[in-house]
Amino acid sequence: MVLAPTQGAVIHMDERSRCAGFTLIEVLVVVAIASLLLSLAAPAMSNMVNSMRLSTAGDSFFSSLLLARSEAIKRNSRAVVCKSASGDACITTGGWEQGWIVFHDANNNAALDEGEVVLSREQAVSHPIRLTGNGPLVSYVSYTPVGAASFASGAFQAGTLTVCTQSSTSVAAREIKISISGRPRTVRTTVEQCPL
Repeated sequence: MVLAPTQGAVIHMDERSRCAGFTLIEVLVVVAIASLLLSLAAPAMSNMVNSMRLSTAGDSFFSSLLLARSEAIKRNSRAVVCKSASGDACITTGGWEQGWIVFHDANNNAALDEGEVVLSREQAVSHPIRLTGNGPLVSYVSYTPVGAASFASGAFQAGTLTVCTQSSTSVAAREIKISISGRPRTVRTTVEQCPL
């Protein structure tokens, strides 16, 4: 039940309840503190995003290697992972960051030919991530029916693929190492620079 004020009664409002707002100085102080905190958090956020991109690219390539190896064993025939910007053909130029495909290499030539089955297509990784293979892993990785990595010529294929964020200074990286047996493994490391 609400009681109406009696006639002639004076209602007094608390002085603070009429002036419920912020002064310009208070707003400017809050904005200055928020800007300072944001400027401190931005580099850390950028590093976190790049770290996530690095992990995603490394995990994706590692999974493709495992797929190729298991398919070679399952099909009792060679399977290949090769660089591919289009997803329709292997290429020999540029880095692995352009994208790659996994395919069943029925004729053992480490090239995607008509009629060969593409098992997986991976899109280009987001900038500024780089994927670079050393000598044996520059263009492709090929697995035999026993799960060993070997060139189309039959020579064993072992090496390292480095996943890093473009930088001219020391930076965190992941290395995917492929042993003579063909087993890939991932190692966290630091590289002196990551090619621009």
